[in-house]
Amino acid sequence: MIKILALILTIGGMIALTLGVLGVFGNDMTSLNPWALTILGGVFFIAGVSMLKYRKDQPADS
Repeated sequence: MIKILALILTIGGMIALTLGVLGVFGNDMTSLNPWALTILGGVFFIAGVSMLKYRKDQPADS
């Protein structure tokens, strides 16, 4: 479960970071603020990568 959430955060962060950086340097593809996309993308990407790196899924006890 944690790996799925971490993967979603990582991919979402990559997309937001890419769109934000492109918006900052002139090619604005969204109507959102590019700086907000860049900051949120960076936060989500770092959070997702660190969750993938340090968290371990435990099998459910049955």
